[in-house]
Amino acid sequence: MLKEKMKIKDNKTPVVILGCKIGGVAIMRSLGNLGIPVYGVDDNPKSAALRSRYLKRRFIKAFDEKKPEEYLHFLMHIGSLFGEKSILIPTSDELLVFVAEHADDLRQYFLFSDNNPRLVKDLMSKKAMYNIAVKHDIPAPATFFPENLKDVTAFLDKISFPVMLKGIEGNRLQLRSGLKMLIVHSKEELVEHYQILEDPKSPNLMIQEYIPGGDDQVYIFNGYFNENSECLAAFTGHKIRQFPIHVGCASLGECRWNEEVATMTMNFMKEIGYRGILDIGYRLDPRDGKYKVLDINPRVGQAFRLFVAENGMDVVRCLYMDLTGQEIANPIIPKEGRRWAIEDFDIISSFHYHEEGTLGICDWMTSFKRLEEAAWFSWRDPAPAMVIAKGFLKKSFLWLIKKSHMFHS
Repeated sequence: MLKEKMKIKDNKTPVVILGCKIGGVAIMRSLGNLGIPVYGVDDNPKSAALRSRYLKRRFIKAFDEKKPEEYLHFLMHIGSLFGEKSILIPTSDELLVFVAEHADDLRQYFLFSDNNPRLVKDLMSKKAMYNIAVKHDIPAPATFFPENLKDVTAFLDKISFPVMLKGIEGNRLQLRSGLKMLIVHSKEELVEHYQILEDPKSPNLMIQEYIPGGDDQVYIFNGYFNENSECLAAFTGHKIRQFPIHVGCASLGECRWNEEVATMTMNFMKEIGYRGILDIGYRLDPRDGKYKVLDINPRVGQAFRLFVAENGMDVVRCLYMDLTGQEIANPIIPKEGRRWAIEDFDIISSFHYHEEGTLGICDWMTSFKRLEEAAWFSWRDPAPAMVIAKGFLKKSFLWLIKKSHMFHS
């Protein structure tokens, strides 16, 4: 039986992407393949995504949270160039908050998913998100939010190790330390890492129950919700490998329908009135059989092209059609077993899994059997992958030199 392809009548409305990294190039290709004009705004003129053949024009501008008016004026100028409203897609937490907080001004030139700034901030903050989840009976790992080292030491006797030490605002912790989270195995290790990683002036660390199980027990919901918080497209899948291993993003994942995860998420978002693209992660707890929410990204996730329907629909295409008033044909049937990878991340993570003894050569080779798409490489759009490959080879060469010096010293 022939599979019906998605139909799009209006592909003339421009799209402006804010932040052109992994997710940005995926958006360019997804929409560009439909003939939709795509423009990109990024802070790095050497960004690999800006080399995509699907990008009609690039704009270079860094976003400074202390000077949002400069970025606003820059975007308003871009919006005035088209002669019609264009669709605005932010790809980072900071830019998402910026759009929500300046929605009144941006509506003059742009179309976008309109959410309350408070809701967006609460979903991005792991502390506020945890409280919202508990309020709405969404299972979550037991979590503690210390204000200082005294709170941590008072809590030590109540903790079963290992535990997760995470940033309430992950990006803040990553800027401070290069990490978003880590697994801690003892009381001494917890105290040591807390003292190193915490910002005493603005506490940002949380201690979370560690849920046992493999990385393939981390499940993802990817969906799009319209202005009435109705889910127009829903996908689920699970991670196979992560980067960094055990604590990071999906370096290899598989699209696989999970009714429980999908139903729970759609009901949750309806209750809180969320609109737009959603990327949310859960871990299956083998001790009680519950899917427990780990994080909520109220924006397009970098792995959204892991999730594609039989007719070619994805959440970005769904957003485009909804915001341009086009009918979205139902049902949207996810492509079961489809795999997607971030090539450079997965090479590194595979090496580390192999080092710890959990990934053999045969298993590694067969893991790519159903791989249908990669984050960077595309025969039709090779330039971004060439930039990434060049940088990866350079880093690998420097790493080998360093290893060689350590061996001979």
